[in-house]
Amino acid sequence: MADATRVSGNPGDSLLLTDLYQLTMLHAYLEHGMTGTAVFEFFVRRLPERRGFLVAAGLRQAIEFLEQARFTPEDLDWLAASGRFPKDFIDRLADFRFTGDVHAVPEGTVLFADEPIIRVTAPLPEAQLMETRLINILHFQTLIASKAARMALAAPGKLLIDFGLRRAHGAEAGLMAARASYLAGFAGTATVPAAPRYGVPVYGTMAHSFVQAHDSEELAFEHFARSRPDSVILLIDTYDTEAGAEKVARLAPKLKALGIPVHGVRLDSGDLAAHARKVRAILDAGGLQDSTIFASGGIDEDALLEFGRSDAPINGYGIGTSLTTSSDVPAFDCAYKLQEYAGRPKRKRSEGKATWPGRKQVFRRYNADGVMRGDVLTVEGDRQGGEALIRLAMRGGARVGALPALVQARAHCAAELARLPAHLRRLEAGPPYPVEVAPSLHALADQVDRETG
Repeated sequence: MADATRVSGNPGDSLLLTDLYQLTMLHAYLEHGMTGTAVFEFFVRRLPERRGFLVAAGLRQAIEFLEQARFTPEDLDWLAASGRFPKDFIDRLADFRFTGDVHAVPEGTVLFADEPIIRVTAPLPEAQLMETRLINILHFQTLIASKAARMALAAPGKLLIDFGLRRAHGAEAGLMAARASYLAGFAGTATVPAAPRYGVPVYGTMAHSFVQAHDSEELAFEHFARSRPDSVILLIDTYDTEAGAEKVARLAPKLKALGIPVHGVRLDSGDLAAHARKVRAILDAGGLQDSTIFASGGIDEDALLEFGRSDAPINGYGIGTSLTTSSDVPAFDCAYKLQEYAGRPKRKRSEGKATWPGRKQVFRRYNADGVMRGDVLTVEGDRQGGEALIRLAMRGGARVGALPALVQARAHCAAELARLPAHLRRLEAGPPYPVEVAPSLHALADQVDRETG
């Protein structure tokens, strides 16, 4: 058995972060000279019951992965020591690079079932080997961005902060969730590395342990305020929520004399709406009308909708587990499938998993008021009315122009969400968004079926 300590570095940067069958297929392709141009597309097969739309995310990380895709000397040493592959194959991997083209929808674009998020056109061994990591990157960020967009739509005008790192499924997932949620409309995250890595604003308050470590709640509040005079948000429900609010109101004049304003309080337990109403009254009576109420603890888009319907006096929310795990829909039924090889369109016909063949384009049509009216999924080159969504992002293994910055992708996402049909914006059940399959695509599928028996 190969020494497990011989492969080092960030696993996400290694081409060994893949399924073993990608390597076994790569070996077979090269051994038999199957290096013709292949086209793969990544898409979501069907929308879950409570998802009326998707938000595409993760393209930047996908492009960066493709640009730097290499087998390191440590990777090659491990493969050699594993005994699974011959030396001539491993020697060829030393020069492996991605040399293909990529077409994709811009990050933040709203999409629907069967619409490609990304298309990879490259020699078959290259395009095949990219599958696992591309799905890993694009599926997760699209999953989280789609969840976060629902929350942003459920709480317009509210400050939404990602609190989900501690229950995310690993460090990379926590970071990617911070990025994807910001793209989809969150104001920021509590996850610190998301600031230097992605430019996502970071927010933080205090924990119950800070209060418990002090001999009194009042002393904890004062110590925190003196240490953090520019961002005083006090967690008031460690013992009794309303009593905590009363203590903040009593402490506020002393802090004000020191030039320290109380920016707000945070609630983290119980009936948040009911507590918020009582706390709001206490703060207002104490002259703290400008102090905000921030809530956290088990919040999802359904709770946000209910807070809005009841006009709860809550200014912002910290959202954790339900966001970073997409707890109600933890995965999409998605696929990265071969659509063309050596100039011939290909199609999978497996029961329940059939695909549309060939290179595709999506055209989107709008009503006169700019609201999305319907899409057409068609063969590339079959011009339809509307806006073409899939665009060139890489050519010959290098990106084409600069990728939009995260703030630009965020603005694009906000514009996309503003153009959703009304029932999708309200997260209400209603007719599915119309996606028409063009006659040219039906004809191509029929042709492939006849040719493959």
